[in-house]
Amino acid sequence: MRSSWFKKLSFVIGHKPPLSWIILCLISFLALIAVLGSSSSSSPSNAVDLAPHSPESLIYANYRRIKEQTAVDYLELRSVSSGGARQRELGLCGKERENFVPCHNVSANLLSGYQNGEEFDRHCELSKGADRCLIRPPKEYKVPLRWPSGRDIIWSGNVKITKDQFLSSGTMTKRLMLLEENQIAFHSEDGLIFDGVKDYSRQLAEMIGLGSDNEFPQAGVRNILDINCGFGSFGAHLLSLKIMAVCIAAYEATGSQVQLSLERGLPAMIGNFITRQLPFPSLSYDMVHCARCGIMWDEKDGKFLIEVDRVLKPGGYFVLTSPTSRRQGSSREKKRIMSNPIEGLTQQLCWTLLAQQDETFIWQKTADVGCYASRKTHAIRLCKEGGDDDQSYYHPLMPCISGTSSKRWIAIQNKSFESEPSSSELKIHGKYFQPEEFYEDLQYWRSAVNNYWSLLTPLIFSDHPKRPGDEDPLPPYNMIRNVMDMSATYGGLNAALLEEKKSVWVMNVVPARVSNALPLILDRGFSGVMHDWCEPFPTYPRTYDMLHAYGLLSQLSSEKCSMTDLFLEMDRILRPEGWVILSDTIGAIETARAVATHVRWDARIIDLQNGSDQRLLVCQKPFVKK
Repeated sequence: MRSSWFKKLSFVIGHKPPLSWIILCLISFLALIAVLGSSSSSSPSNAVDLAPHSPESLIYANYRRIKEQTAVDYLELRSVSSGGARQRELGLCGKERENFVPCHNVSANLLSGYQNGEEFDRHCELSKGADRCLIRPPKEYKVPLRWPSGRDIIWSGNVKITKDQFLSSGTMTKRLMLLEENQIAFHSEDGLIFDGVKDYSRQLAEMIGLGSDNEFPQAGVRNILDINCGFGSFGAHLLSLKIMAVCIAAYEATGSQVQLSLERGLPAMIGNFITRQLPFPSLSYDMVHCARCGIMWDEKDGKFLIEVDRVLKPGGYFVLTSPTSRRQGSSREKKRIMSNPIEGLTQQLCWTLLAQQDETFIWQKTADVGCYASRKTHAIRLCKEGGDDDQSYYHPLMPCISGTSSKRWIAIQNKSFESEPSSSELKIHGKYFQPEEFYEDLQYWRSAVNNYWSLLTPLIFSDHPKRPGDEDPLPPYNMIRNVMDMSATYGGLNAALLEEKKSVWVMNVVPARVSNALPLILDRGFSGVMHDWCEPFPTYPRTYDMLHAYGLLSQLSSEKCSMTDLFLEMDRILRPEGWVILSDTIGAIETARAVATHVRWDARIIDLQNGSDQRLLVCQKPFVKK
């Protein structure tokens, strides 16, 4: 991504320029900056200003104008002279690690004594000390199709599942159609449920008393946790209704539901609750959905169902579609056969069986805290909670009901339907921030999003590198669909992208050691998760188009996490030709610039020229094949 003159300079004098050249260039650039600075004093500034507390000054005219280009190339030259750009590039991993997911090594887990399902769980302590190398894409990998075409057609070489596995998958062949040898197409009516996804969604809406599934948001249903989502088509339909549905499924060595969903541009992450809680706070989702998800809900004294209750908001719905009820006999007999194993558990949880049609059951969680006091003795006890919003980062499964003492115990039907939380709703989260901070953050990201797109658009359409084997590649319109905000704060970037009607979704990640605003992010109807960035993220390789982080590098340096390990993890989850935008102090950014070269990224430092020590580092991951 370096400028053409810099490449020519490198060609003429080599990668190790003599000291005299460096001094001469530095003096020339400093003089040029001074001249340009004085000449621009009588004209409006071209510089971008991304200071979080002065949104009115956020103007980005053209990052390629001479003044900023001079500053950028000056910093780049200084990086060369300091030796940062001469770091040894990391090597490529072997073919066996093309789909490598750290912390989810089933063979190693079995050798360590994990069993009874725990071998599929997350064990990061067994992944430490692995060789540092860059995970390369499979030989058949291709950049995904643009959205929304990429939702319905994917390249079969991009996922770890073979055509034979598709053809031998029984009812799965009803949902999928192989258009060509290297493509997989998903029917819009892909048969998740026998009458089709749209009919199934409409059925659920009618079962909870709505006229159609378009009314889900008015009924308080804005975000849904879809357990073992199959190929994600239910979530794809819900996204068309502006409902955020996040797929969560256990690690699978082949044919992964999570990998397929993310390849289609749909929200998903690896996760299960065999022994530990999900990385969400209590009262996170308006609906939890399980369609033939294969979980025996009455096992382990009902701890699985208690975990669903923990993440379910008051007044929320648990939808269970299971073939268990496909038996001979009357509908009353079917209902009794299905509901008996978990009927007692749901009563202890203060759930009401709201409706049942054929093999689909819908329970509603109580919004009345007093219900728990009126239960029979020996019922599931209430947890002793120390705070309003407990942080949950893979804690052990609890045998008690949580969230009942939270200020966020508000029925989903009583929450406002507005796109942004009201002042009264913000005050509920006042333990972690003031409403004024929230609105300042929102204004900041509204401006920043426009600036980011100004940065990326000319890079994507002008400087786009040719893909291996392509004669004249088209600009990658589809490159930005799956976005991860690695330090999401209040979800402001997500909100701004939605306001700008960008065809993206955002995984809002709240670092585990910062103030926990994840409950607010989830209450806004966004996707979000808690994560410790000193560990790998629970997803498959090549699943995100853009990674963004504000201030994360400075935070991790204080926690003594390795920046190289962080960048290796970012490279693992970033798709070839994907983008990284990092905003931090100049010291952290210059260090990151050197590490970016270490992992073979094209990187450019953007000087914000707002008088602060903040800088942007904009990187692109190249399409590397061997």
